[in-house]
Amino acid sequence: MKFVTDINFKNKKALIRVDFNVPLDSHKNVADNSRILAAKPTIEHIINNGGACVLMSHLGRPNGQDQNLSLKHILKQTQECLSREVVFISDCIGPEVARAVSAIKPGDILMLENLRFYDGEIKGDEKFSKELSKAGDVYVNDAFGTTHREHASTSTIAKFFIEKCAGLLLKKELESIDKVLVSKKQPVTAIIGGAKVSSKIPIIKNLLSAVDNLLIGGGMAYTFIKSQGGEVGASISEPDKTGECLEVFKEAERRGVSILLPKDVIAAEEFKNESETKIANSNKISEGWMGLDIGPETEKAFNKTIQESQTILWNGPMGVFEMNSFSKGTKAVAESVVEATKNGAFSLVGGGDSVAALKKFNLFNKISCVSTGGGAMLESLEGKTLPGIKALRT
Repeated sequence: MKFVTDINFKNKKALIRVDFNVPLDSHKNVADNSRILAAKPTIEHIINNGGACVLMSHLGRPNGQDQNLSLKHILKQTQECLSREVVFISDCIGPEVARAVSAIKPGDILMLENLRFYDGEIKGDEKFSKELSKAGDVYVNDAFGTTHREHASTSTIAKFFIEKCAGLLLKKELESIDKVLVSKKQPVTAIIGGAKVSSKIPIIKNLLSAVDNLLIGGGMAYTFIKSQGGEVGASISEPDKTGECLEVFKEAERRGVSILLPKDVIAAEEFKNESETKIANSNKISEGWMGLDIGPETEKAFNKTIQESQTILWNGPMGVFEMNSFSKGTKAVAESVVEATKNGAFSLVGGGDSVAALKKFNLFNKISCVSTGGGAMLESLEGKTLPGIKALRT
């Protein structure tokens, strides 16, 4: 697979798949510009090497051509992030695009309208892909967050280009996952949290061949605790998954992987911030009470393992961190990962909730790599080949 650093862009037009699927506030202003900023190095590299850029992205899930999800709403923020003029084209295929593309010169940047205004994008339609491909000489995919989708702009389009490559952001994401799964520095620790164990079992099973330690928190921990005969009260759990949890324990033992479950938890009578709380043994939670965060002893145990690690993966919160009463455990883990990073460990954090937690606790810029693609990162960790990556290799 080639990267932008392998291509000569002089007098060429790069059609770049970026991930500008950013949140908008009630006034249609960009609420978080981190994804736009993440694409800046690739765009600057192409321009600095004599090329022009044509940016294409989706925004939200429009039902038809919903102008509330037009990329014109992010034009101002895009120009500010890139510190350059960006010309917005109110379509992504057709004569208007053709005229604009034929007129651009090296150093120019065009931004096409929302790809999902056409149903051919999600369907991976060949005709739509071919029309899209006319907007550039070189295809560049720099949208890691969409590489697990077999869509027109992320997969099908690549077959219409002789020159195609990955952008610098995509390269960084792939290298970060490689550092966890393949060329890792040991010990390797994975911290997995979130509500449901069912969505994380495939990831955990694949990680067992790559990690030395597995720390499990969040709602999913209670299914693991239940599988060992623990009493979890009214805590969220999936009884039908206890058998798979036991298989994980057996496989971990066979491979010499240490699994750490919460020793204690912050339990509450009700699922609300103002609820009465108490610290409880994780496998002896009173009937009617629910664990909503890891407890102080667990924080210490998790921190000890994290500080002894050289490679750290974190996906999923330790509790209901959106409520301040149950955010301490997630914050403690985030701070532990930051401290280990500061001391030389490589850290990769991904998944919407984990990233949101880093932002909430003002720790976003203190991690080695914060993945821009939750779903894509998880499928990579499961060992799957992503369609968007495969398309660049064939």
